[in-house]
Amino acid sequence: MKSDIQIAQEAKMKPVLEVARGIGIEEDDVESYGKYKAKISLSVLEKLKDKPDGKLVLVTAINPTPAGEGKSTVTVGLGQALNRIGKKAIIALREPSLGPVFGVKGGAAGGGYAQVVPMEDINLHFTGDMHAITSAHNLLSATLDNHIHHGNDLRIDSRRILWKRVLDMNDRALRDIVVGLGGKPNGFVRQDGFMITVASEIMAILCLSTSLTDLKERVSRIVVAYNLDGNPVYCRDLKVQGAMAMLLKDAIKPNLVQTLENTPALIHGGPFANIAHGCNSILATKLGLKLGDYVVTEAGFGADLGAEKFFDIKCRFGGLNPSCVVIVATVRALKHHGGVAKDKLNEENVEALGRGFENLEKHIENVTGFGVPVVVAINKFVSDTDKEVEYIQNRCSELGVQVSLCEVWAKGGEGGEDLAKKVVATIESKPSNFKVLYDTDLSIKEKINKIATNIYGGKGVIYTKAALNQIKELEKFGLDKVPVCMAKSQYSLSDDPSLLGRPSDFEVTVKEVKISNGAGFVVVLTGDVMTMPGLPKVPSAEKIDIDENGVITGLF
Repeated sequence: MKSDIQIAQEAKMKPVLEVARGIGIEEDDVESYGKYKAKISLSVLEKLKDKPDGKLVLVTAINPTPAGEGKSTVTVGLGQALNRIGKKAIIALREPSLGPVFGVKGGAAGGGYAQVVPMEDINLHFTGDMHAITSAHNLLSATLDNHIHHGNDLRIDSRRILWKRVLDMNDRALRDIVVGLGGKPNGFVRQDGFMITVASEIMAILCLSTSLTDLKERVSRIVVAYNLDGNPVYCRDLKVQGAMAMLLKDAIKPNLVQTLENTPALIHGGPFANIAHGCNSILATKLGLKLGDYVVTEAGFGADLGAEKFFDIKCRFGGLNPSCVVIVATVRALKHHGGVAKDKLNEENVEALGRGFENLEKHIENVTGFGVPVVVAINKFVSDTDKEVEYIQNRCSELGVQVSLCEVWAKGGEGGEDLAKKVVATIESKPSNFKVLYDTDLSIKEKINKIATNIYGGKGVIYTKAALNQIKELEKFGLDKVPVCMAKSQYSLSDDPSLLGRPSDFEVTVKEVKISNGAGFVVVLTGDVMTMPGLPKVPSAEKIDIDENGVITGLF
């Protein structure tokens, strides 16, 4: 069986200028990065502003499990399949981070015969967006420490600096550090730390901005610290928002590549899916909607995190109106939610499948609660039995939901044609009546409660003393009338990763509440979120190599 990289290296790619022409982009609006990658000028959006939008399709999933779900693969395969059945489709995905590429998780370019290419470039430096975000973020860090060193006119409290540094690599040794050692010339000694670049608020800002001007304004609003009087200190107080926006002038432009079957793919931005909203950029999605009849995109983790944030944060800020949601599930993952151990998932177990189906059922209820019609995609594995597949099909039919057996990993677009047809039929027969879950004018606690009870299915929320004090402080400074971005375990509908399936009668515990003022949301932490991952004992980096001809091996 060929590896993902072997399949990708055998792809017959079109020159990116040809891909661009195929969706109506003029050569003057294409900035090529080699033969197969390009950035698209934001002027295209202005030129097409009067053109009606295409249909927006979100691909999400059940709560992830060690068995795997294949959300990115289904997203790519569905885009290819829509083109095979005669629809003009474009894919919009997030950019991979170097940390997971060299760690354990892998990239985010799909898999099998449903991949975006050039896969090596996309998973590595791509067009430099991650490096630009890293530089802009760390410019603010350097300016902040420099301001303190040169007299601290803003009276910044060094004990309450919120802005850490970032690096696009997994490096646990940098989580908690001390800077300023070495005497007076090196500044003031203080505790600091690094996050991985995708956890930066700059990444979230880039993905939620609608123009370069909007990006600069959002950057100016970042809360970097508190002063000795307890008042917030903003990026604009340090006067570097213009320089930071300048560093991001190219990064804000969406990237154009293609799939193995030459379907256009816009890959842009990649914010964390817990402390941020986990979606590709609004600009790339809007561009796709002007250029294609269908745009297929995805959101991080399961629908309780990814889809909820896609709706309540991305769609709210971008004025987007999704037409359909595809919820990806696998027989193996549903059996895991039904209590089956990982080493027993290949054995037929319809009873456990029935228990695990409750997780899928809750996600279906949640999505339809937003007013958007649903199609379920069963991402097929060779171990799936006819009885197990039939069980899911029958249960979905009872719920009035279309379901499709999806084989895009093995067959590419051909394996997703049935899914594509059902998505189109659903969009044509069931108009979307999309609505957000809550009004931002509600209190922070009211917004959290709506998500915890309506989306997670909990009975209430418990707050630590620290969280209550933080909410009170945000309300004091008028920073509370924004969406909330929930950071909780992705493995369960609850905040306890061990509670699989569809747990009930639980309470969500809020431990910390922080502001991402530039991004425009409040981050609500229900557990400890790792913002700087570490490498495993045997990192993927040990398996990756390149020969004298430039051929890469071991990259998945």
